[in-house]
Amino acid sequence: MNKQLIISALGAMLLASCADEFDRSYEVGRPDNVAEYGYLSDYKPLKEYVDRSKYPNFKLGVGTTVNDYLKKELVYGLTNSNFDETVAGNAMKMASCVNDNGDMDFSTVSEYVNTATDAGLSVYGHTLAWHAQQPVKWLTGLIKDRPIEVDPNEKIETLVTTMTYTDGPFPFYPMGCEPPVINGALHFEPTGEWSQFFICPGGNNVLTEGDHRVYLEITSSAAADGVQLTLQNGWGGDAQNITLPVPIVEGHEIYELNFPGIVGGSYDCILKPQTAMATLDVHSIKVTKLEAPAMEIFVDQVDNSAMEEGKPMNNFIVREKGKGDVPGPILVGQGPDGMNCTAITSVANPENSWDTQFFIVANKAWEGGAKYKISFWYRATAEAGSETQCHGDPGGYMHWAMLPQNPNFTTEWQYYEATSTIPAEGNGMKTIAFNLNVNPNVVTYYFADIKWQSVETGNTIPLTPEEKKDTLTWAMDKWIGGMMAACDGNVKAWDVVNEAISGGDADGEGVYALQHGAEGNTTDFFWQDYLGDIDYVRTAVRFARQYGPQDVKLFVNDYNLESDWDNNGKLKSLIKWIERWEADGVTKIDGIGTQMHISCYMNPQTQESKKKAIVESFKLMAATGKLVRISELDMGLVDANGNDVITSEVTEEQHKAMAELYKYIIQQYLTIIPVNQQWGICQWAPTDSPAGSGWRANSPIGLWDLNYNRKHTYAGFADGLKGE
Repeated sequence: MNKQLIISALGAMLLASCADEFDRSYEVGRPDNVAEYGYLSDYKPLKEYVDRSKYPNFKLGVGTTVNDYLKKELVYGLTNSNFDETVAGNAMKMASCVNDNGDMDFSTVSEYVNTATDAGLSVYGHTLAWHAQQPVKWLTGLIKDRPIEVDPNEKIETLVTTMTYTDGPFPFYPMGCEPPVINGALHFEPTGEWSQFFICPGGNNVLTEGDHRVYLEITSSAAADGVQLTLQNGWGGDAQNITLPVPIVEGHEIYELNFPGIVGGSYDCILKPQTAMATLDVHSIKVTKLEAPAMEIFVDQVDNSAMEEGKPMNNFIVREKGKGDVPGPILVGQGPDGMNCTAITSVANPENSWDTQFFIVANKAWEGGAKYKISFWYRATAEAGSETQCHGDPGGYMHWAMLPQNPNFTTEWQYYEATSTIPAEGNGMKTIAFNLNVNPNVVTYYFADIKWQSVETGNTIPLTPEEKKDTLTWAMDKWIGGMMAACDGNVKAWDVVNEAISGGDADGEGVYALQHGAEGNTTDFFWQDYLGDIDYVRTAVRFARQYGPQDVKLFVNDYNLESDWDNNGKLKSLIKWIERWEADGVTKIDGIGTQMHISCYMNPQTQESKKKAIVESFKLMAATGKLVRISELDMGLVDANGNDVITSEVTEEQHKAMAELYKYIIQQYLTIIPVNQQWGICQWAPTDSPAGSGWRANSPIGLWDLNYNRKHTYAGFADGLKGE
């Protein structure tokens, strides 16, 4: 598009925004190639091709850059003209609304929802519970280790920094004044005006989180009121400023000031004599940190020690001869003092003492020599000895000896407790294996209240899993409640959970696991790591229904549900997980969102395989009886040799192949998905992706090019909607 055409287009766009109506004369094919693209000018806006009598519930949506939409210019006009529904690309994700301190700002959300609603569009909410684009610093800070509480007099004081001064000019950049350095002291003479100056800049004073103490050595010509010391971390609205008075007396004095609750960072120390009518000589400043002394702490390395019903028993595994490894059963109230317990029954006449085994599996791999503490209750239906070994995973033998004394079972409950170290030969072990066929007869063995803890040295202690879950449930409540209030009932549908399913079946049960955090990943925050695979979804659904409008619809959204390489395995797994989440009879998930970030393949065999998998995905989703939404449709291009094709190199033949694939997908959706299960289709990227974009960079994924000219894919999309 040349400069004159751009100006003309922008002029039309601005007129459209003023009239709150899109000037359709702007939407044309490429003006530089009328012969090939001129026909596109005859097409109507996309939403006018939806037959509302046949598809009364169908919504045509688009992914929207909210800041561009709110300008009420080109994006605003294009969106309102062509689509029924708008979805924020990022503005409604948690990290866009919640800062590192947990402060929530929904002003942009409210403006966007109100603007779109006033324009006659519905807004689809994206997204409530996800692992990406989260306020990681705030969420991890909520569940960080807590300091051990001790008497303040027992805290240890360690030096952070000491600063003295060399004669000469003021050594730092000035603030209110520049006191010279005379006889090794910052020399302040009163001026009768407000003043302040650095006595220790942040580069010399990096503080870690916790309580601190500052010692100021000052000589004053007289007693003075109004002198203050400020510790300041950063500048502007996000700065942390803690100011304490300095009760200046005449003569030489060392003033001790306590600063609790430092959040950590680079702190400037600023002295503010202000209007104090006294001459001050600041000789030195010393900053110290106050901490509880290091002590032994015990950190749980197994979950559900109490063997509560409804909680996983994955840390307690039973291996009975001829059977596969399974989590131990929970026997309610059959342990000591009414506790729950688990049981393992041995076989008679064993070949080996390890024919029957019980495994305690830690949540981590242990280092040889690491100190641990273990305790449990135990008994059996007959007297029996046992052996304990170091294993990696259950059955992965490493060393013949583990516990310092092997339990000898009797018919009465006994309590076992030991503190010891992991054998050197067990470096990397995760499992204590109990060999329970020492007695050659059939015996049932019982274990209760199993605790396996690491013994560490420090002055903080981790929150328990229950404390972390409670805290993060509160955070999710605050987040979802705040978002729903900002939307004021105008957002009727949400991706309540986004991208939950992993891409693999790690345990071999035939259902893909959920995604979880990996060691070293500080970018994402996985709610399921702390709330649990089942409860995090149920909790998000519960809060969405509690705070959302009465008729809110909740979708689970994910990608690669149309995958051909695993025979739609991810979608089948998602359907199984939905069954699990809804098994409580309370949780209800209304629909499935399939993202469909796909590509058009110029290899005919590959393309046919992809199309079959897309059709199969529609059939599988339709069979659930739930609403079905294509949530993030866009399309790249792969040539016959399997290489991605950038926008500038797409041929006319390839452009038209992409248009045909859009048409095919939309027609299949409208044909396979029953009318009462149709939510609609959202085109995620209206235009091609620029080079350097964070999403499918330099790819021809749009229905419009980067100059907002219609492409052949626009026609394919429209033809699919009108059934031609």
